[in-house]
Amino acid sequence: MEIIDQVINILKEHKLCDNCLGRQFALLGTKATNAERGYSIKMVLTLIGHKYFTIDQEMGENLLKIVAINGFFTPALETLRKKGLELNIESKCEVCENIFSKKEEIARKIAIELENYNFNNFLIGSKIPPRISEKEDMLRSTFEINTSEALKAEINREIGKVLTMITGKNVEFNRPDILIVLDIEDLSLSIEVNPLHISGRYLKLVRGIPQTRWPCRECGGEGCERCNGTGKMYQESVEEIIAKPVLEITEGEETKFHGAGREDIDARMLGNGRQFVLEIKNPKKRDLDLKELENIINDRSEGKIRVMNLNFSNKEEVRRIKALAQTSSKTYSALVELKDQVPPENLELLKTKLSGEIIRQQTPIRVSHRRANLVRTKKVFKVDYKILNSNKMELIIECQGGLYIKEFISGDEGRTEPSISSILNTEAKCLELDVIKVNQI
Repeated sequence: MEIIDQVINILKEHKLCDNCLGRQFALLGTKATNAERGYSIKMVLTLIGHKYFTIDQEMGENLLKIVAINGFFTPALETLRKKGLELNIESKCEVCENIFSKKEEIARKIAIELENYNFNNFLIGSKIPPRISEKEDMLRSTFEINTSEALKAEINREIGKVLTMITGKNVEFNRPDILIVLDIEDLSLSIEVNPLHISGRYLKLVRGIPQTRWPCRECGGEGCERCNGTGKMYQESVEEIIAKPVLEITEGEETKFHGAGREDIDARMLGNGRQFVLEIKNPKKRDLDLKELENIINDRSEGKIRVMNLNFSNKEEVRRIKALAQTSSKTYSALVELKDQVPPENLELLKTKLSGEIIRQQTPIRVSHRRANLVRTKKVFKVDYKILNSNKMELIIECQGGLYIKEFISGDEGRTEPSISSILNTEAKCLELDVIKVNQI
C-alpha cells in the first residue's frame, strides 16, 4: 500500500490531473501512458473509498472527496452524488495548468502552421515557464518521488502523437526536417526548419567565374561605384548559378555552398567534376525531383557550368568533403610559357626530379592579403609534358590537393621550392589552367 498512501498524501495537498499524477510514477509499469496511470490510481482510490463507505462512512467520504476535488475525478464525484453529496469542483491542475486537455487544439494549430511546408518528419520541443517547473520540483522533493518523468518530455510526446495522427508524419529525434517549439506560457509557436542538403559534382566550362559569391572589396557587399551597385566583384558564380533555381523550387531563404576545394577564377573545372554540397536554409519544399532539378540548372547555366549526380545529403557529408579536400589528389592541365628555349633532354628533368617530390610553398604573394603566412608542404605525384612550340608546352600535373599550381610553375619569386622554373632554370609562366580530374572522395 506504499504507493496508495503516497498518492493519498499527494492529493490531500495538490490538485493534479491524470497526466501529472501518473507522471510521478512513469518509471513503474509498461505499455501505459501517464494519463492511464493517473486514471488507474484514482480509480483504485475511488473503489477503496466506496468500499469504506459501508465500513467507516467518514473515512470513505473523505477519501472520495480527496479524489473528486483534488483529482477532479468524475467516477469519485458521481459516487458521492449517489450517496447524496453534491460537490462543486474546480478542475484545474496546479502543475501543468491543464495543458494536456488542450493537446488536440495545440496539434491542430501546429498542423495549420505547417500547411505551407513540405516535410517528411518533425520533432516537438517546448518551453516550460519557471513557475511550472518549480511546482513539479517541489512536489517531487516534498514526497520523495524518484519514479517520475519530466513534464517537458510528456508534453512533447503527447502533442507529437496527435500531430502524427493529423499529418501522417512521424517524429524524428536525430535529424528532423522541422522542429516545432511550443511556449507553454501563451501557446505560441516557433518553427525551425532544418537545412536541406543537396550534393553533386559540377563542371565549370568557362573561365572568369568564381566558385562562390565574391563581395566587392571596396564596399563589402553594400554596393558602390566600383561594383556598379551590385556589391559583388564578379556578377555571377558557380554557387549563384546553381543556387538560384534551387531557391525558387524549395522556397528557401538562402544557400551556402560547400565545395571540395576550389579552382582559381580563371581556371576551368573539367573531367569528372568537383564535389559540392549546397545547403538550403529554411526550405518550405523538400520533396524534389533531383533529376529534373539537374536539368533546370544545366539549361539555365547557358553552357557556363554543368551539374551531375545530384543527391540528398547531410551536414556530415559537408564535414567529410572539407576534411578530404586538402589531401585528395587532383590532376591539372597547364599551358606554360617559357622565357628561354629549353633542350628536350632538360625537359625530362620535370619527370625525374618532380614526380614524387615534396613541394614547400610559402603563402603565395597573390593571396597573401587573405591567407595566413605559412609554409605548406604538398606532394607532387607525377609530372608529364607535351611540347607545343619552341617556348610553350602543356604540363599534366597530378598532385595533392591544396598545391598552388601557378606558383609551382613560376616559383613565386622563390617562395615555392622546387618549381618548374627552378628545375628548368628559366622563367615559366602559367597561361591557362584546367582541373581535369578530382579523385572521388
